[in-house]
Amino acid sequence: TVTRPDISFHVSVVSQFLSSPRSSHWDVVIRILGYLKGSPGCGLLYCDHSHYRVEGFSDADWARSPFDRRSTTGYCVFVGDNLVSWKSNKQSVVARSTVESEYIAMANVTCELMWIRQLLSELGFGDPSPMQLWYDNQTAIHITSNPVFHERTNHIEVDYHFVREKLQQKLISTKFVRTVDQLAYVFTKCLGGGRIKTICNKLGMYNMYDLA
Repeated sequence: TVTRPDISFHVSVVSQFLSSPRSSHWDVVIRILGYLKGSPGCGLLYCDHSHYRVEGFSDADWARSPFDRRSTTGYCVFVGDNLVSWKSNKQSVVARSTVESEYIAMANVTCELMWIRQLLSELGFGDPSPMQLWYDNQTAIHITSNPVFHERTNHIEVDYHFVREKLQQKLISTKFVRTVDQLAYVFTKCLGGGRIKTICNKLGMYNMYDLA
């Protein structure tokens, strides 16, 4: 998954059964390998850009796991329009609502954004403007910016209010993105061929044989 973000979600799901795999899990692994065999030239294409703006997309699929009802977090981070970081994994706690699972995902990508910003700063690069965090859940965005609404959600782990603190410090800025344009969707759900191809192109994935 280091160069193939398009299989991150599927690999994340089957890797949860490493200690007790079944034939159904093996079938999925075979399908993943078949998919990779059919697209050997696919990978990320990096381009030189005149800016180093950092932005992230985050998504969550509430209570996806049928075994423990934990949600799935997915995010991707861009630097200068180049994809540099992505993740798909099961959340460590059980979220009691869709909003809670979405907020947990926001906190995860915020930590990643802060780390990348610090790395760029140490390398002598970076953009002083707030990093953009794109999300498709209006309620989760309101929680981070509305203190009154925020007070009624104290069941959410305190650690995840880290997001609101970074907003107040103007280190990040939350923006709404339509679900159809949510790039992190590919890290939380199993998508059809047409949809996954569209998202992967926006992530910067291309087939090098098609470019020749």
